[in-house]
Amino acid sequence: MDCIIEAGIIFCGMNKNGTPSIRHDAAMRIQNGKIAHIGAVEAVVSGNAHLPRHGGPDFVAMPGLVNGHHHFGLTPLMMGVPFAPLELWLPQFRRMRSIGTRLDTLYSAIEMLESGTTTVHHIASGLMGKPDDWAVATDGVLQAYQDIGMRAGYSFMIRDRNILTYDDDAEVLKNLPVDLAARVSAGLAAAHVPTRDYMAFFRETRGRWVEKAGDRLRFNLAPANLHWCSDESLQLIFQTARDNGAQVHMHLLETQRQAAFAHNRYGHSAVEHLAAIECLGPELTLGHGNWMSRSDLDRVAECGCTICHNASSGLRLGSGIAPVNEMRRRAIPVALGIDQSNLADDRDMLLEMKLAWALHRETGMWNDRPDARGCCRWQRNTAPRLQASKSCAAAWIPVLLLTSCFSTESRWSGPLSTGGCLSAKRFSTAATELQSTRCSLVAR
Repeated sequence: MDCIIEAGIIFCGMNKNGTPSIRHDAAMRIQNGKIAHIGAVEAVVSGNAHLPRHGGPDFVAMPGLVNGHHHFGLTPLMMGVPFAPLELWLPQFRRMRSIGTRLDTLYSAIEMLESGTTTVHHIASGLMGKPDDWAVATDGVLQAYQDIGMRAGYSFMIRDRNILTYDDDAEVLKNLPVDLAARVSAGLAAAHVPTRDYMAFFRETRGRWVEKAGDRLRFNLAPANLHWCSDESLQLIFQTARDNGAQVHMHLLETQRQAAFAHNRYGHSAVEHLAAIECLGPELTLGHGNWMSRSDLDRVAECGCTICHNASSGLRLGSGIAPVNEMRRRAIPVALGIDQSNLADDRDMLLEMKLAWALHRETGMWNDRPDARGCCRWQRNTAPRLQASKSCAAAWIPVLLLTSCFSTESRWSGPLSTGGCLSAKRFSTAATELQSTRCSLVAR
């Protein structure tokens, strides 16, 4: 869409020295889906009076927020799964009903948009069934983001071992009653997919969608975790990522048991093992990192990795609190994700930013603690991992238009996509479709 956005304050981003770049009483001209001009209102409007105008002097305009770690729409709590330690929580997902990936994705996309998140990294929990089923599920997710107008990075979790527990599946099955072992074994067969098949699907799907979605979509790779992936699988995944210019997002050291697994299996930490097999580099984002030691953090800093902090997730499941201040001291880029949902069981990124800010204030008089600028930098660290290419510059970032805290109007005015595809009509259509499905589920 072509338009003019006026605001009393325009937050343009962060300067190289870490200070916010702010314009007062200014306007932006949007042309062909890009920010073409930011300047004084009179200068921007001159010669463009025919364009529709949004905002006003009581508004604040800022870049859209980014959720760097997201899985699916309806939350486990909504589907009857109570909070529990991760290892007791995940098996209960089998009780959750499915409404299809497209509608499920639309639900959380609406929640994200309503609270200002316009870009997301969607990590599908896994591919089920046959390759044709993989394509249907994946296309449902990607089409949802296309329909509603969000930018997305997409990946699917890859596993090739230890599906049941932290031990080898064969050892677990040997200790089960014969009839139970037979039933479990049948279900495991579908989960044992060679990593090369997943890589072929990644390349095929990426080829189909990149031209269709343009720079609103990026494909990444997501080895599920160290205990779920053999060394051979990890090396193939990283080589595929490097060959295709893709990013890698890997859960690591989320819980204490995951930290213990690495030491028990390899005799050293999970980070040290990734370095030993040459799977630690600047293309890697590590999700969680709650149980990283200082030496782990030193190694991560040396290798140029990013860490995605999921504050609510660690608190909800009792998994742990990531040592974010130690990361900051080492200049490790920290991104922010909401994971399944935040403490309020929704996808409000502003709430998550406030939580992360408060959680790492620590006690003491003179601590080096995060401030508001630091939280904005965490958002900036997330965005490059989800851009479709290096040419996807800041001009493509969707704009949020908020009413000022001094205004008597409602504070949230909603997102304006500079690409022109995030319209009220699309948003309303998606919401109506979800409401119809909800009524159908209740009727059952």
